Amino acid sequence: RDVSLKSGHRVYEALREKGYEVFKLDVDENLVENLKQNPVDVVYIALHGKYGEDGTVQELLEIMGIPYTGPGVYSSHVGFDKSLAKEIFLRKDIPTPDFFTLSAGSFREMGAAGALDDVVAKLGLPIVVKPASQGSALGIKIAHSVEELPGALIGALSYDDKVVLEKYIKGTEVSVSVLGEENPEALPVVEISTKKEFFDFESMYTMGDTEYFIPARLSEDILKKVQDIAIRAHTVLNCRDVTRIDIMVDGDGNPFVLELNTSPGMTETSLLPMSAAAKGIDFSDLVEMLVKFVLARKR
Repeated sequence: RDVSLKSGHRVYEALREKGYEVFKLDVDENLVENLKQNPVDVVYIALHGKYGEDGTVQELLEIMGIPYTGPGVYSSHVGFDKSLAKEIFLRKDIPTPDFFTLSAGSFREMGAAGALDDVVAKLGLPIVVKPASQGSALGIKIAHSVEELPGALIGALSYDDKVVLEKYIKGTEVSVSVLGEENPEALPVVEISTKKEFFDFESMYTMGDTEYFIPARLSEDILKKVQDIAIRAHTVLNCRDVTRIDIMVDGDGNPFVLELNTSPGMTETSLLPMSAAAKGIDFSDLVEMLVKFVLARKR
């Protein structure tokens, strides 16, 4: 919630700076009534995580006939569920780490814990354990042994009733923001270098905890390959306006899509504005660009 409020406030100030008439609405039980009392041309969705990225608020706005920024209902729903997105990536030949998906019910009612040795045999160690539907790296743990898996699973299942167990890819973590719909464009590739084992919540939102390199310290060929794969991921999920795709590049230069974010952060430490700035797009211009994408669809 704090991250959403920070993103929303920055977007609000940017649009005011550009001369738009704008007001802030919290997502609560009064949202529909507030929208009815304050007719708008566009809703800029700055809500991250549950409801903001899973298609919930998008569905509500569709019902009310109010245009909004970002991917639509289907794309948001699928993008937020890592297991669904990864299934589509595999079907479309977009590389993503090998994985299994297990539900809370499979542990409660089917004794799935007894199959963890088989998971390790197939994926190897370490294994990345993550909630299927969650943002900002919340609930993610890396299990280095079979003994560490139960604790990691309990942690992930506290955020969602479905977990993804994913093969660990050692390499360079990068992020690519993609803008547009019919002819999407990839912004410069951001390399993420954190002092921690992986890019977790604290690393994302604590100033000085992580180093960023733009463009990423990869060869031109690999940078192009990474951008092309990000555009393909954006396209196969029928996304529009903006997404951010997180990718791991292994030691041989092979990129693997980890996940796609349909409501990228807009805080001072967020990767989308950082990447846009590297291309010469300042924050207020970026925000206005996303609003103009929506206005163009209305015509």
